[in-house]
Amino acid sequence: MLSLAFPNIDPYIIRFGELGVTWYSLSYVVGLFIGLKYSTYLAQQNKLTITKQHLDDFLTWAIIGIIVGGRLGYVLAYDLEKHLNNPITILQTYKGGMSFHGGLMGVGVAAYLFCRFRKIPFFEFTDLISVVAPIGIMLGRIANFINGELFGRATNLPWGIVFPYGGPEPRHPSQLYEAFAEGVILVILLSYLALRKKALRSQKFLTGCFLTGYGLGRFICEFFREPDIHIGYLSYGSTMGQILTLPMILGGIYFLKASYDHPKLSN
Repeated sequence: MLSLAFPNIDPYIIRFGELGVTWYSLSYVVGLFIGLKYSTYLAQQNKLTITKQHLDDFLTWAIIGIIVGGRLGYVLAYDLEKHLNNPITILQTYKGGMSFHGGLMGVGVAAYLFCRFRKIPFFEFTDLISVVAPIGIMLGRIANFINGELFGRATNLPWGIVFPYGGPEPRHPSQLYEAFAEGVILVILLSYLALRKKALRSQKFLTGCFLTGYGLGRFICEFFREPDIHIGYLSYGSTMGQILTLPMILGGIYFLKASYDHPKLSN
């Protein structure tokens, strides 16, 4: 059976015992940095009320929201029993275990509190963040691939890869599928709408596009991704990722509909 060789890149860029700098942690840092710069550019181009200072200040809030929300989301949705039996493991984020859906909720709560505190229109802010979020998602999925984790189901396609922890069968590189569907495609589409169609002037529209676009991309990619071994398949062959993604799709459709009833922002 044909297959591609796994690149076997060390997950650690530099290591100090059990601790070190990983490609996964670097993806967060780089994603946040690029997102900050790009969102500042978009805000200036569209003459939003959001300033560079607002975005600089929100960076710390976003980091806390991602880490706290992502970790709690993983603990609650994917491995609650294990962590209840040994609560100290909840704090061991360096051993992996972050949920995108939890991180999204964490950032959403952080954004809501930040906007209330700074008196910024909430959906103007979330629309802006929605355009840049796929950059971090793309980098995170590439880091998942480097780690050899979250690999896909067995396949006989010529681009199947034998992952170090996936047994002898070639598998879909589902991390790269997700990087493309949830990252590359989404950031190109949302950037086009923001820069060429001035969609940032229609509040809730880009938030709806992001939630719907990510949700559909993730839902489809889950058909190629191996479900978590301790959870397996759920009702009708669905996965936990698909179940958690459905509210995103429904919420996105709701915001898309609501955007048409919202007055456009002034130029």
